[in-house]
Amino acid sequence: MLKQKLSKPARMPNFIGYFFIITIAIFFYGCSSGKPEPTDTPTSGEVNIVVDESFQQLFDTQIYTFESFYQNAKVHALYLPEGEAIKRLINDSCKVVVMCRDLTVNERKTFEQANIFPISTKIAEDAIAFVVNNENNDTTMTVDKMKSILLGNDSLWKQINSQSQLGKINVVFDNNGSANTSYIKDTLLLGKPFSKNAFAVKSNPEVIEYVSTHKNAIGVLSVNWISDSDDTLTVSFLKKIKVLSIAKDSASIAVKPYQAYIKTKEYPLTRSVYMINRQTRAGLGMGFVSFVAGEKGQIMILKAGLIPAIAPIRLIEVNTK
Repeated sequence: MLKQKLSKPARMPNFIGYFFIITIAIFFYGCSSGKPEPTDTPTSGEVNIVVDESFQQLFDTQIYTFESFYQNAKVHALYLPEGEAIKRLINDSCKVVVMCRDLTVNERKTFEQANIFPISTKIAEDAIAFVVNNENNDTTMTVDKMKSILLGNDSLWKQINSQSQLGKINVVFDNNGSANTSYIKDTLLLGKPFSKNAFAVKSNPEVIEYVSTHKNAIGVLSVNWISDSDDTLTVSFLKKIKVLSIAKDSASIAVKPYQAYIKTKEYPLTRSVYMINRQTRAGLGMGFVSFVAGEKGQIMILKAGLIPAIAPIRLIEVNTK
C-alpha cells in the first residue's frame, strides 16, 4: 500500500489554540471536582430544610404557599428536634434550619473553619406554653412556682393547692432534644437537672394527648400548637386541655401566652425564632428565607398566633370630611 503523502497543515492562530486548551481544562476540572454546579435559583429548583418540630403546622403552610407562588420550586422539609437540626446543617444535609435560637459562638466557629458563614434571619417571637388537664382547677402559676415544679421541689399538687386530690405532678415534654426542653433547662433552670417526675414523649400532639388523659400532668408546648384559632387541629386540641396563666412574680398579673402579652413581654417565657441559611449564594434556600421574612410569610406568622419579626403594615385611609 502506498503511503499517502500529507501536506504540512497550516499553522492555527494562537487564540484558537488558547481557547481549545481552556475548554479542555474546564472539562477535566468539572469531571475531577465530582460536584455539579448548583442549578437552583431563589424561585426554582429544590432545597432541603430542617424545621424544629414546634413549628410543623406553621411551616407546612409556609411551604405550601411558597410552592403555589413558585411552581418550579420544591422545598423538602424534615421536622426534627433542635439538636438534630444543627447536626444536619453542619454536615450539609440541609441548607436551612428553623430554630428557637441563633447559632452559638462555638457553632459559628465550626462553620467558619470550613469557610462557611451562615446567615441568621429572625422571623418571629414565640413562647413556651404550659397546659393542664380540663379537670385541674389550678390554672395560675408564677415563674418561681413553675421552676420549683420543674426542679422537683414541689412534686405534689397539694403543695400547690392544699385542697387538690391530684397526687404527684408529672411534667411531660415533646422530645428530649427539642427546643422546648433546651429552653426550659438553659433559660429557666439555668442548667440544673429536671425533676424525676419530668419525661418526654415524641411530639407536641402527644403532649396534648397525654395531658388530656392524665389529670395530674403538666404539658410543655410551643404556643404555635395552640394559638391559631382558625385551625381545626388547634381547636380540637384546645377542647382537650387548659392553658396555664403565668405571672412573672407574685406582684404581677398572670397572663396566658396570647400575642399581645408575648409582644409586650408581659408573658415571661418568650423566645425568638430564626431561620439559619448556610446557602449564602442566591439559591432556593435564600429565596425561601426571604419569602418567610417578607410580607406574605410574616402575615402567616401573625395568623398562626406568633409575633412577626417585621410586623405587617396596614394602611387605613381616614375620611375627615
